[in-house]
Formats: sequence, structure tokens, C-alpha cells
Amino acid sequence: MKLETIDFRAADAPQRFVESLHHTGFGVLSNHPIAQQLVQEIYQEWQAFFLSEAKEQYLFNPSTQDGFFPSRVSETAKGYSVKDIKEYFHVYPWGQIPPELKTKILDYYQQANAFAAQLLDWVERYSPTAVAANYSEPLSQMIKDSQKTLLRVLHYPPMTGNETPGAIRAAAHEDINLLTVLPAANEPGLQVKSLEGKWLDVPSDFGNIIINIGDMLQEASGGYFPSTTHRVINPKGADMAKSRISLPLFLHPRPEVVLSARYTADNYLLERLRELGVI
Repeated sequence: MKLETIDFRAADAPQRFVESLHHTGFGVLSNHPIAQQLVQEIYQEWQAFFLSEAKEQYLFNPSTQDGFFPSRVSETAKGYSVKDIKEYFHVYPWGQIPPELKTKILDYYQQANAFAAQLLDWVERYSPTAVAANYSEPLSQMIKDSQKTLLRVLHYPPMTGNETPGAIRAAAHEDINLLTVLPAANEPGLQVKSLEGKWLDVPSDFGNIIINIGDMLQEASGGYFPSTTHRVINPKGADMAKSRISLPLFLHPRPEVVLSARYTADNYLLERLRELGVI
């Protein structure tokens, strides 16, 4: 299996993109409409924020899950006992955001949501008829006016060599949501697990945007679109001294959306958050 980069502008991009999602759980797009200058500025500004003491003024609200999550409360991936080596900030339009960072991050949030709705339309258009029949409503409508879609600004700090044995930046996991939209990070490290069980590097050329399937789309499609396992590995050598910034947008349906006979979006999300130890 190889992850190929698809030109968003190509006439056959929608079909090739959906085929990639079906076969690998991932799609990588170039020449997409997300403003790259905006992404670059966000990376720079938020890296400075994470290196400052100001972040402690925005500690997360346990009941609403917005704000800054320090490394001491970082996630522990399902099946693991060691926390990931990361800290992050949960951005919701209604949540707490540093005033000096608010305009650009919300501009990106809106751009990425509009882009994601288009991608969900592609997914529905090229879903087999029997698979599309499982969708309780159009996929792009599932996220319309959702207050649950989460933009996470991730900071993987430089490695010191004193990390907890077995800890990595992000242990192998699957995402919870429908789709995740991720501009290529400022440093490599993202890997996807192939159907043969091999770890493959995800193309990280700046300007690419990476899309992966979450568990909710797997559930809604009856398994046709696989929620693929991925991880962020630790850097080596001189790269250990480098920070890594990542900007995933996790597309969540409105809570009442029916995913399957077993789950609504709300009870699926709550089940997974309990497994992660977040609630």
C-alpha cells in the first residue's frame, strides 16, 4: 500500500480521493483551497503561545473540554498505560481562545469546515448505493451547525531523553469522529498502519492536506470506510530538539445524528471519551 498525493484540482480527484479513503482510510490532497499563508502564521503564533507561560491562564474546562490541556493530563490511547508526549489547546468558536490568536484560528476553523463539507459530499457521491443507504442524512448535513466539531492545536515539545519509557508523541489510535482534516505539520512523524500491519510514513510536504476516516464514518458506512490506525513517532538525532505543531480538525456530527442502529453521535462520543479517560 502506498499513500499517493491527489491534486485537488484534477477532474478525477473526487473519485480517486474516495477510493483512497476506502482502501487506506487516508487521503492526501495537494493544491487545495485552504490558505497556506494562514496555516503558516497559525503554526508560528501558536508555537510561541505554547512556549509561553500564558497558556496556563487558559486551562481546560472539564465540563466543556475547551482550552489548554497540559502534558500532565494528556491523553492515554486506548490499550496503552502511558500518556502521549504532547500538550494541546481545544478550539471551539464558543470556547475560550487567547484574544490575540482568535481571529486567525477562527478564520481557519471556518475555511476547514467548508472544505470538509465538500469532501463529505465527495464521500457520499462515490459511496456504493448500498453503503449510502445507511446514511441517516446527507453526510455534509450531519456536521451543519454542529457545536461539537473540534479544532485541536497540538504541540509536541522537544524531546529531552528523560521521557517515560514506552511513551511516544501519539500512540497508535483511531480517531472518533467522521473525518479529520489535517494540514501537513511543520515536522514529519505521522504514520499510518497498512492492512498488512506495516507502518507507512504519511506524505508531509507542507501545502498538502491529510484526511483520515474516524470511527463515526466507519460506523455510519457499515465498515466500508475503515477508521485506520495511525500514530506520531518520536524524532531521532538532531530532530529531537525540534517542536512539532499540528492542527487537526475533528468533524463531529450534531449529537442527535443517528450513525447506526446502535449509536447516535452523542452516545458514541461519550463512550469513546470514557475509554480515553477524558471524562
